[in-house]
Amino acid sequence: MQRQAIILGIESSCDESAAAVYDGERGLIAHALHSQVALHADYGGVVPELASRDHIRKLTPLIERVLAEAGQPTLTGIAYTRGPGLVGALLVGASIAAGLGMSRGLPVLGVHHMEGHLLSPLLEPAPPAFPFVALLISGGHTLLVRVDGVGRYTPLGQSLDDAVGEAFDKSAKMLGLGYPGGPALARLAESGRADAHDFPRPMVRRPGLDFSFSGLKTAVMLAIKAAPDTPAARADIAASFEQAVADTLVAKCARALDQTGIGRLVVAGGVGANRRLRAALESRAARDGFDLYFPRAEFCTDNAAMIALVGWLRRTDMAPGIAPAEAVARWPLAELTPPAAVS
Repeated sequence: MQRQAIILGIESSCDESAAAVYDGERGLIAHALHSQVALHADYGGVVPELASRDHIRKLTPLIERVLAEAGQPTLTGIAYTRGPGLVGALLVGASIAAGLGMSRGLPVLGVHHMEGHLLSPLLEPAPPAFPFVALLISGGHTLLVRVDGVGRYTPLGQSLDDAVGEAFDKSAKMLGLGYPGGPALARLAESGRADAHDFPRPMVRRPGLDFSFSGLKTAVMLAIKAAPDTPAARADIAASFEQAVADTLVAKCARALDQTGIGRLVVAGGVGANRRLRAALESRAARDGFDLYFPRAEFCTDNAAMIALVGWLRRTDMAPGIAPAEAVARWPLAELTPPAAVS
């Protein structure tokens, strides 16, 4: 399979069902997504069993939709999210991909969800060149990674406890906000004062590139207990928390760029859509002179466009024959290797 390969991508790692078609000549030609936010809202978080059942209902219509929008292309392969994620949800996408591969005689490839996020800026009209440093802030992951090419990843730092997305969600819950907590907290923070509380910037003064957000979360809890129960007070706490997170992430990113000598920073994952963080990073990039890249907002959260893209980039790893439906809850990024050379 050469550049003309056309890949169907399937995403079902958590609470978004998605499908996409990527053409090596034309780029992304169709994508669709169904969010389960309304389904899980009453529970305050994702219920794995409900997520799996909803993927069963939604994925096939989404696949049919993107294939129709793409003009019923002649597919050359199928990529699906193999992990990490919720095993039950992953198995739905894996089973559908394996079944489609068998029925259509197509090779199937299980893709690493985090690799999808890392490479999602390559979907943009002006993608970053390799090498770059990536800040991956998605769900339960907070990682700094040096990216020298597809499958060539060097971890630089990670969260030692709560990921930044988890800190957002837990702080939002303490503030009495609904699900999903991160976006709700960001909306509340828009009307607050970012300097109202002097929250800690965890591990910024320590050497290294690891993160820790549990202490910041504790500081938010203490501030909530001490503050009056008013909308203005809650907005001040939200804005101060958000600013502390932004300052911490910016400081670590700047340190990573300095240590690696690389002048390109990619920010990917759901928290990458946060406006305060983006503004802080853009200000630092203008000051320090590094290039900054974000995927568009719709590709910050889980999506199948990034899975189809990685499937195309790893098309030489696709093997013919009946593929097993594989799903793994944990899959270290460091285990990935570059794709086989194009013959």
